Amino acid sequence: MKNLLKSIASDFSHWNTKMICRAGVIAALYAALTWAFGLGGGLAYGPFQIRPTEALTILPLFFPESIPALYIGCMLANIISIYNVYDIFLGSLATLFAAFLTYLCGKIFKNRVLQVVVGGIWPVILNAFIVPAVWILAGTPDVVYWYQFASMIITQSVWVYALGIPLYIAIYNLRKRGVRVFTSPVHAVQSTGVSAQADMGGAQNGGGLPKENGDNAR
Repeated sequence: MKNLLKSIASDFSHWNTKMICRAGVIAALYAALTWAFGLGGGLAYGPFQIRPTEALTILPLFFPESIPALYIGCMLANIISIYNVYDIFLGSLATLFAAFLTYLCGKIFKNRVLQVVVGGIWPVILNAFIVPAVWILAGTPDVVYWYQFASMIITQSVWVYALGIPLYIAIYNLRKRGVRVFTSPVHAVQSTGVSAQADMGGAQNGGGLPKENGDNAR
């Protein structure tokens, strides 16, 4: 638990320009793509939500900065929602909490299948619980809570898993190849520091090679 808390503290205390820019891109993508589906017939805001941007909720498994980015992006996206302030604030909170819990799954589980399967549950479940309540609070007629809950489970699962899993695989492979846009500067700095210490130790002990430290995908 102590190591987990230290790792979380490190993720949220060593941000740089790259991470801030990446957070801005994620927020903008979520908002703009949701608007694209919402402006025409409000498909991104109805009982059967057509919101492919929910695939982005898998990103906290890689990028801690995506947690506030998804929250801000969702708030911006919900500005044009027919459910007004309830959706802007309550709907966005569902995304914020889900993003943080998905991020924790990336920290707790080392198996990548478990990371995706368990991490993806949170945006599905929390949105299914909270979004129908938002519709009821907004005074939407003919909303049957558990029916809408079931419909949200189905639609969210499609976006989070059917689109989120290919996104996860793509980013994982790009990070393994060292594509700088997708690498984490926090962990890169930490790995460099450890490697430097190992190099110094190896030189003092006869030039032995340091062991590789760290996970390429995180």
